[in-house]
Amino acid sequence: MKIYQLKTIQNLPIGIDKAWKFFSNPNNLSVITPEWLNFKVTSKLPDKMYAGMIITYKVHPVLGIPNNWVTEITHVKEPFYFVDEQRFGPYKLWHHQHHFKETNNGVEMTDIVNYALPFDPLSRPLNSLLVEKKVKEIFGFREKKLEELFNPVIAIPT
Repeated sequence: MKIYQLKTIQNLPIGIDKAWKFFSNPNNLSVITPEWLNFKVTSKLPDKMYAGMIITYKVHPVLGIPNNWVTEITHVKEPFYFVDEQRFGPYKLWHHQHHFKETNNGVEMTDIVNYALPFDPLSRPLNSLLVEKKVKEIFGFREKKLEELFNPVIAIPT
């Protein structure tokens, strides 16, 4: 099984507690996910994330075809990291680490996603042609959206 990895690092001018509050709330995922995925949380969520928590979603990753996605929060160390893993969905493997580190200027967020596609090795060309680009597009959208939310540009009157 071929495992692919995407790692992103982003710095935001907010405290670690504010970052944790935003990212540990699964309802905020739809805010930072591109509209073309038509991403919807379908499970009832508790007020606070915990290891063992199951979250269900509906996504439309390819050609607008709906797909159920079930993830489990497997590790939580507030406010430093949490991990979600796919239990059912479009990937053979999805393991997503979310790390938060306080810096002098705010918080450094690191996402490490390891994923594998079903039907390996037949699916390897599909990763190069489509999946890798889509995963990068999703995280690129997320980076821009987070900049808008937490580091807005202030217009200076001329």
